[in-house]
Amino acid sequence: MAATNLWQVKKWLYAAVCLVIVPGIFTVVFGAGCAKEPEGIVASQEAEANQAAAQAEQKQKEPDERELPPLEHKHPAFAERAEERERMVARQIQARNVKDPNVLAAMRTVPRHAFVRFLEQRYAYTDSPLPIGFDQTISQPYIVAFMTEALKLKPNSKVLEIGTGSGYQAAICAEIAKQVYTIEIVEGLANRAKKCLKELGYPNVFVRFGDGFFGWEEEAPFDAIIGTAAAGRIPEPLLEQLKPGGRMILPYGSPQGFQYLVVVTKDKEGKIRKENVMPVRFVPMTGEVMKPEKKD
Repeated sequence: MAATNLWQVKKWLYAAVCLVIVPGIFTVVFGAGCAKEPEGIVASQEAEANQAAAQAEQKQKEPDERELPPLEHKHPAFAERAEERERMVARQIQARNVKDPNVLAAMRTVPRHAFVRFLEQRYAYTDSPLPIGFDQTISQPYIVAFMTEALKLKPNSKVLEIGTGSGYQAAICAEIAKQVYTIEIVEGLANRAKKCLKELGYPNVFVRFGDGFFGWEEEAPFDAIIGTAAAGRIPEPLLEQLKPGGRMILPYGSPQGFQYLVVVTKDKEGKIRKENVMPVRFVPMTGEVMKPEKKD
C-alpha cells in the first residue's frame, strides 16, 4: 500500500512538472527568440500608419494650404519686350493712378504678347483690347490693372475668375495671389489658355471648361472674384462663394448697352454692398445667366 501511494505521489509530481515547468521553459526559450519580432513589426506598422496619416492629412488640407512650386519665369517670353512693358505701365497704368506696387510689378512681368495670336502680337502693349478668336477679346491693359487693384489681393489670396479668355488676367492675379481658379465657357479658349499658362509656368492657376455662372463650389469660398464678361445680374452662386470680408469686381449692365464695373463687398456678417466704379464695355456673359431670372 505504501509502495502504491509512493508511486502515485511520483506520478502526480511528474504531471505537475509537465504542466508547470515544461511550458515555462518553452515560454522562456521561444519567447526570448520571438520578443524581438514584435518590436520590428510594431515599428514598421507605426511607420506605415504615420505615412498613411500624413497622406490623408495632405488630401484633407484646404487648397490654400497645399504646397505649390514657386513661379520661376523661365520661359523666354518673360525676357522679351520688357522695355515695352515698362512703357505700358508708366504711360497707361501709373499715369491713370493705379498705385498698388504688386499690381504694377505683375503688369511689368507678365508677357502680354504671349497671350495673343501671332498677327496681334505687334499690338500687345498698346492701350486697347485685342481679338483672341471665338468672338472674344483680351482686355485693355489699364482695365486689367484697375480690376486687379480693386480686388486688394494678398499673397495668400484665393481668386476665382469668371471668363478665362486668353489667360492673361489669370496670370496677372497669379503673380500676386496664391491660387487662381478660372472658368471659361468656350472650350477652345479654355484649352488654349490652359496650355499657355502651363507653358509659361503658372502651377497656381487652375483652368476649367464650364459655365462660370455656377462658380467653382468645391473650392469655395474665395477671397476675391473677378468677372470679365458683362451680365444684367450678378450670379447668386458667386455671391454665396465669396468669403466674408472678400471682394468681387465684374462688369454689370446690359450686354448690348450701358455697363459699369461694380465692386461687390461682403462683410463679416454676410451683408452685400455694391458700388459702381467705372463705365466700361465688355463682351456679354453667356450660358445660364442669359436665362430669365427665376422668381421666388
